[in-house]
Amino acid sequence: MSESQFDKGLKMRKAVLGEEYVARAMASADDFSREFQEKVVTDYTWGFIWGDDTLDRRTRSILNLGMLAALGRTEEFELHFRGAINNGLTRDELKAVLHQIAMYCGVPCGVTSFRIARRVLAELDGQA
Repeated sequence: MSESQFDKGLKMRKAVLGEEYVARAMASADDFSREFQEKVVTDYTWGFIWGDDTLDRRTRSILNLGMLAALGRTEEFELHFRGAINNGLTRDELKAVLHQIAMYCGVPCGVTSFRIARRVLAELDGQA
């Protein structure tokens, strides 16, 4: 029996964002938001989109960082910055992505992106 798109999405979501984060997100879903969490986020976004191996996870992370920064979605940017690290992007690669964001989205967007990145890296280094 093949893996369902939902199961594939849940597995991918956990691999990128971390099991703890996904468990909290799924557990906090209520009758109002459960369908969104299960179908839109897990099944479609993580199963269909992220589960398509045409683009690798590193490339998807880079794309997401640029798009989320450009849209000013700082909470999602932070989440996907952590995900980019989980997907193997090095600090030098992340810095280059942030430079590109600053150039194409504007310096204020770059400042915000670097601020978030520095906070996440400090936390991961045990300095937060």
